[in-house]
Amino acid sequence: MDELTLLRAILDSLDTPILVADTGHMIRYMNRAAVAHYPGGESLLGRSLLDCHNPHSQEIILKVLEDLRAGVEERLISENEQRRVYMRAVRDPEGHLLGYYERYERRR
Repeated sequence: MDELTLLRAILDSLDTPILVADTGHMIRYMNRAAVAHYPGGESLLGRSLLDCHNPHSQEIILKVLEDLRAGVEERLISENEQRRVYMRAVRDPEGHLLGYYERYERRR
């Protein structure tokens, strides 16, 4: 099994949505939970994450991306009684920002 297959299998085994976007906000990967969670599912791949959000959420995403570019690793972007949503940096081995992912944390 190659590393990419193994990584996809690990991410698909998680029951929380993980959506990965590049620094241009293009959706590059969604695990199975994300495909099931987001309206449109796999059809969102290759589209702008900003197109999936209202203007207020777009502002938050743009601001957090600037924070990630400045070296921040993760920011809370949304919270309610059921869940928290974080935006987390994805960096190459040299620390250059490649993109980010939305990570859900369910509250119990």
